Parts: sequence; structure tokens; C-alpha cells
Amino acid sequence: MIHTFHLTEMPAAVTARALLRPPSGTTTPGLDHAECLALMRLGAPTVSPGRLQLRRIAVFAQWRDEDAVDGFLSDDVLGRHLATGWHVRLEYLRRWSRLAALPGLPARAGDWDRDEPVVAVTVARMRLPEVPRFLRWGKPVERQVRDHPGTTLALAAFRPPRTISTFSVWRTVREMEEMVHGRSDLPAARRHADAMVERRRRDFHHEFATFRFRPLSEHGTWAGRTGIVPLS
Repeated sequence: MIHTFHLTEMPAAVTARALLRPPSGTTTPGLDHAECLALMRLGAPTVSPGRLQLRRIAVFAQWRDEDAVDGFLSDDVLGRHLATGWHVRLEYLRRWSRLAALPGLPARAGDWDRDEPVVAVTVARMRLPEVPRFLRWGKPVERQVRDHPGTTLALAAFRPPRTISTFSVWRTVREMEEMVHGRSDLPAARRHADAMVERRRRDFHHEFATFRFRPLSEHGTWAGRTGIVPLS
């Protein structure tokens, strides 16, 4: 099993088709599940061009093996678009909570060094009446992660009407964990921890899961950048 996270720019019509009809195991050999989402700029105003970018797509996927990933990128219409962008291949390590779409993932699948790079992905299905409250608590956390010196890339993505995801690449597990628990000297260090307390008090989501991964390999470029994943 391997996971991937992809970013690319492509025509808005192609993104719209992917949002409406994402690839599945019945259409794509070796694919267990894929989440296709339009990018959002972290911290952007709620109603703004930066909040939903239909020409920029993110895809988070679980595969049986790397041969399935390579076949998708070379043979599938959406895959060929994604092959022109950037992606990272990931080794699954841990989850908090679970998604019905990914039922077989154990709570923990490996060990890690606190000084190695790490990738975090969250996927949530929103309770629509809770969206205003979620934005009030979530947007300060978006800015916290976006501006954190420990991240080399941080973004969010959305698939209407209720799926939202975040993706972040961290220089070290240590820096990510300090942010999560509010244990640093950085300004507003408690934003994420306080938002999690509020979520436990009254959940924003129908379902919500956070996944931790070890980056295995990085491919292509994003926004003119390479080397987004720090060297361990």
C-alpha cells in the first residue's frame, strides 16, 4: 500500500469533472480511494478568488502499489494532467479518528524519529450548519500553519458541498507536534490546540481524520518550486 498527494494546474472544466466524478477502484486499476479537491489559499477571505481555485487541483489517493500510481499517471486522462504537476509518495504511519472511505488503515503502522520530515493530511466531511463556526475557529489555525517556520508547504482544498482537506509538509515531526499541542514560543501558539478543544465540545464534522506520513519520494514542480520535501 502507498499513498500519494498531487498538485497541478489545469483547465477549470477538467477540475470540475474530477470533483463530480473522481477516479475509483472500478475505473482505475490498483486505486483504493481518491479525494479530488479544488485548492484554497490558507487564510484567504471566505468570499474571494483565492478561497476556491478551480484551475488548481489537489488529489489525495491510496493505492495498492507504486506500479498502480505509475500506470494512472501515464494512461489515465486525469492522471496525465496530474503528471505535469507535483506529487509526493507517502508511507502511512498513523491516523487519528477514521474515514469510512479508508476503512483498513490501522491506528499506527510504524515508528518515526522526531527530527525527520513528516507530511500531515486531514480530510473532513462538514456539518453544513457548523460552517460559520468552523470558519471562525479554523481560519486562525490556517494562518498559524501557513506562517509556521516549520512548514515548507501548507494548503487547504475543498470539494463542494462538504469535504475539506488540509495538507502540510513539515521539516520535523517535532515542530509539527509542538504546533498541534501549542508547545512553542511562537505567537498565538495555542490556536490549533484551542480549536481542537472546541471541536471536541461540539464537532464541526460528520467525520474527520488526520493522517501522518513519511515522505518517500518527490516528483515534479509546484509553483516553480522543487525540493519541497526537506532532506532527512
